[in-house]
Amino acid sequence: MTGTASSEQPAGNDLPASVGDVAVPVAESGTRIASLDFIRGLAVMGILAANIVAFGQPFSAYMYPAAFLTPHGEAEGWMWVAQFVLIDGKMRGLFTLLFGAGLYLFMENAWAKGAGRGLQVRRLLLLGLFGLVHFFFIWRGDILFLYSVAGLFALLFIKLSAKRQLLLGVLGYLFGGLLYMGMGAAMEASASGAFGEEQVAEMEASKAEELAGGVLEAEIIRSGDYAEHVARNFTEHASDLAFTLFLFAFETLPLMLIGMALYRMGLFSGGLNQTKQRMWGWIGLLVGAAAHVPIALAARADGFDYYGTLAAFTGWSHFPRLAMTLGLAALLALWGQHAGGWLAQRVSAAGRAAFTNYLGTSVVMLFVFHGWAGGLYGELTRGELYIVTLLTCALMLAWSKPWLDRYRYGPLEWLWRCLTYGRLFALRR
Repeated sequence: MTGTASSEQPAGNDLPASVGDVAVPVAESGTRIASLDFIRGLAVMGILAANIVAFGQPFSAYMYPAAFLTPHGEAEGWMWVAQFVLIDGKMRGLFTLLFGAGLYLFMENAWAKGAGRGLQVRRLLLLGLFGLVHFFFIWRGDILFLYSVAGLFALLFIKLSAKRQLLLGVLGYLFGGLLYMGMGAAMEASASGAFGEEQVAEMEASKAEELAGGVLEAEIIRSGDYAEHVARNFTEHASDLAFTLFLFAFETLPLMLIGMALYRMGLFSGGLNQTKQRMWGWIGLLVGAAAHVPIALAARADGFDYYGTLAAFTGWSHFPRLAMTLGLAALLALWGQHAGGWLAQRVSAAGRAAFTNYLGTSVVMLFVFHGWAGGLYGELTRGELYIVTLLTCALMLAWSKPWLDRYRYGPLEWLWRCLTYGRLFALRR
């Protein structure tokens, strides 16, 4: 069943616009939507593939290869190109779409029980606390705090029709794209001297400070001084939280609204014409990938210039990234509805425990890279970091299904649920 709500409820009524004319996936019957778990499992592993450079090398190395503390030659340059085209931003985009879908799914269940948005607000505030702990004590590449804040804003639009949610999401993403492209163009122009030598000197000083900070943090992490590492997160990087909110606000919130709308329209539950969904999925994926290629090749041809790579990530790839993200979501939703077999079951289980896998991965990386444990920070090349990614993904696939065969929720999913509702839920099946 497909369709969209045609009107909003009067003020004070927290029910959805119209239950009867909204696509009602299997969530209302208590059955999980297979495609959501499947896509979420792939996304949480893909996010690790994107983040692995910032786990094992200075944060600047994520975009700027010269910040690597190991050699980054011709082969690694092509790896940068492949990651930029195929992975960077797309897995985060998928995760964000699914988060928006999950927000609405949660509200469906709340509305069915006569509840309102209060429980969802509490749930998101708790997610924000998890994110702060993650940021300061484990790894400052956290996205949970961002999702918490963006999710609270997304709740303001929860009662709109699916069409209006989709329209607002697309317009918000369009505005963000224009903003980010303007920032990228200004950054590259400033670095090239278009605004005078004084501006160039300021930007070079900022770049040098950023790179020097990465080297200092590498020394702290390699030394095994965990207390100093945490202290630096508080003293030097607390403001990064606000910057992250600004930098990703016009990507994250729009994608959440688009995810809500696509969920309600039946993208994830087989409610759309599958032939058209498959066709548009392939168009989005291939057109988006093709648009990424010249951006990546231009960055490579420029020698992976510091500000050029930043502009490629934040500005020029914004719109191609949306096309790829939506294309992947459409195709994986079709595949996930029918995917079976040993591997698909493992992937779906990893998706059911995505919260635990996301935070658990950061904990595993502490043990792999920090000096008080594995001590591999700054020691591995890009290719070797990808090997760590594969091994960690194998770990996700290995533990998630056996655990969920015995228990109802992943460990952190269970804790989050108990804290949200203020009571203990049975964990063992």
